[in-house]
Formats: sequence, C-alpha cells, structure tokens
Amino acid sequence: MPKRKPSRRRAARSSQLLAALLLVLAALLGWLLLRPLRHTVRPARPMATATPTQPPVATAAPTATPAASPTASPTPAASAAPSASAAVAPTALPGGPKLALIIDDCGQWVQTERGFIALPIPITLAILPDVHATSLIMHEAAAAGKGIMLHLPMETISGLNPGPGKVTTEMTDAQITHQVEADLAQVPLAQGVNNHEGSKATADPRVMRDVARVLASHGHLFFIDSRTIATTVAAKEAAAAGIPSASRNVFLDNKETVAYTEGQLREAAAIAKRTGSAIAIGHPRPSTLAAVRAMIPKLQAEGITFVFVKSLTR
Repeated sequence: MPKRKPSRRRAARSSQLLAALLLVLAALLGWLLLRPLRHTVRPARPMATATPTQPPVATAAPTATPAASPTASPTPAASAAPSASAAVAPTALPGGPKLALIIDDCGQWVQTERGFIALPIPITLAILPDVHATSLIMHEAAAAGKGIMLHLPMETISGLNPGPGKVTTEMTDAQITHQVEADLAQVPLAQGVNNHEGSKATADPRVMRDVARVLASHGHLFFIDSRTIATTVAAKEAAAAGIPSASRNVFLDNKETVAYTEGQLREAAAIAKRTGSAIAIGHPRPSTLAAVRAMIPKLQAEGITFVFVKSLTR
C-alpha cells in the first residue's frame, strides 16, 4: 500500500511552529546579550548641595569671677569689628536731642568691651575696681578718647555680693571714706562715678553723704545715679554736696537679646526727643554691642546726637 503524502495544511502548520520557535530563540538570545549592559549602565545621581553653616563664634572666658550686675551677668564673647554703616553716619544738628550711653561692669570681658571702645560715638565706660582688666580697659578707653567712670560697688538689699571694693551700710564714716578713696585709686583716670548695684546703700542718706563728701573733695568728679531702686537718694545727696549729677533713664539689656536692646534704645531716644536728653545704661554683652552698633546710624538719622554723659550732668 503506497504512503500518503502529507497534506498542505500539515506542512503549513509545521512551518508556523518552526517560525515561532525561531522567534523565541532569537528573543532569548537577545535578552541574554543585553542583560549585562542593563546592570552596568546606570544614570548618574545628582550631586547633593551642601547647606552652608556659619563658623562658630569665638568666645573669651573671663579670668576672674565677674562682679554682680543689676541684670543678668554678661556672656563673655569676642566682638566683631564695627560695621561700615556705623562708621559713617550723619551728624545731627547742634541743640537737638542728646543721648548718653554708659557701659557698666567693665574690666571683665575685654574683647566685648573693646568693641564698645571702637564705636564711632562718644560713649562712657564704667569700670569696676580690682577686677582682672581694670587698668587695661581704663587705659585703652582713655587712648580712644572715651569717657571713663569708676563703677562703685555698693551694698544690695538681696545680699548679692557686688564684688571687691564694696561700700556697705555697716561701715563707719571713716571706713566708707577709706573704701571710696581706695576704689578711686584703682581707676585714677575716672572723670566721674556711678553705683554698681547699691539698692540698699544708695537708699541710705548717711552712706550717700559720706560717698558724696569724698567725691567733692576731688573737685572734678561727677556722679550718675544708676537708680537700682526707686527709693534712691544718691543723686539728691550728690547734688547737695555740689557735685554735678544726673540719673539713669533706661536700662538697655534687662533681657539679653538684640531686639530687646534695640527697643530700649528707641525708648531712650524717645525720652531724649521729649525732654532734650536721656541717659541709657548697658552692659558688655555681645547682644548689647550688636544692637548699639546697628542703631547708631538709625538714631543719628532721626536727629539724635550721642554725647558723653558728663555733658548731661548739672
């Protein structure tokens, strides 16, 4: 019996299966050839952008225990150079409102105090007796033409120790005289005196009469009442002794922030505009220095004239 020839349909089906098999084999071969490339070629990552940071601020630690202050103790820190805006400022007209700045507690934080000395305005440094930089700051302030006062430590109501050289209500008249003379000898270039602390001593008429008697005997000293208590008689007794005197209007830095001190400077300027003059007291803090430096050109542009506190005594 003769073999049957495959039909055309079976031949076509065989050809289709063969073509499909070849396509599968070609796809598999292509995948195997391309696989290494996909694992080795990767898109480049974008570089991370570094966030800039400010350099740390250098600080200078005090070498002696700081004397107490009517406000929080200053933080010792190195000061930056005066800004260009502070160095060039408009000059106010003569006879306009006058503002005197006093920086208390000096002789302890040299770098910050040098920042105040470098300010391009009249300013007065009140220097404590018998602290580690008493003489140094006195001579640097004098060389820069700044005002100099003795910052006389006096007894507090709270019992807080105001530091070496303090005058207390328990002292006899002779002891008070001796102590004030000794403190003046520590700051021989002083043109005047203001009290450091003293909420108890400045309210005591006998004590203040003794202090005023010593100041009057020197013939050239003035007195500024820091007004650390509302019942103070310090300015009254100084005036009664014939000593040129005046009283503080504003404390600049009861809060240790630039914003607060700038606000207090504006308050002092407002008083000066209303009454003709004002006296503001600050401390050698970096925040106080920054605020004063920033406000100098602004207040001068408003007509404020910065003066030495001595010129406001009567």
